[in-house]
Amino acid sequence: MFEKIKEKVKSILWKNGSHDLDHVDRVYDMCIHIWKLEWADLEILKISALLHDIWRPKQHETKWKICHAQHWAKLAKKILEELWYKQATINNVVHCISTHRFRKWKSPETLEAKILFDADKLDSIGAVWIWRAFMYANEVWAKLHNDQNTNIKESAEHWPDDTAYREYLVKLSKVKNKLFTKSAKKIAEKRDKIMLDFFNNLNEEVWWTKDL
Repeated sequence: MFEKIKEKVKSILWKNGSHDLDHVDRVYDMCIHIWKLEWADLEILKISALLHDIWRPKQHETKWKICHAQHWAKLAKKILEELWYKQATINNVVHCISTHRFRKWKSPETLEAKILFDADKLDSIGAVWIWRAFMYANEVWAKLHNDQNTNIKESAEHWPDDTAYREYLVKLSKVKNKLFTKSAKKIAEKRDKIMLDFFNNLNEEVWWTKDL
């Protein structure tokens, strides 16, 4: 059954930019790493990690009118029922998937959901996020960086004037304070500093002529 889930994920996310199979693999591996220190239900965690972003392409196609976490949680329930998983397992997986975003909809309550949330967020900060952020900017035709006089925090998300720097200021600079597990918080400290140093250097390089 687990292999069937993996094949389903591969068929949909084999090429999906910043939210591709590589992202899923990193989140999956991070879940396992945190699990070794936190001891949650491994089966639920592994299934949830594999399925958490499978509906992301649809969210992109609808220009974010649907939430991939909420929508896919319902479809995941159907798939797991067809594979004859126990209802308790299905309910826990659905909760993990539906709460893995940046707590926009509702907060994770189970340990498995908290670990998935943390693992997903750790892949959205640090050096790997810098790479993913500019990959994502290319996907939505966003700019490299903001003008020095732009009110960045009021810039619209997912639009041509959007930038990785806006995403960093508005959301990702706050990630380290929103994680649940001690294991994730420790990893986040280093990754947060990587982002801070990078954007300090980027600002200096992009804006330096303004001071001449």
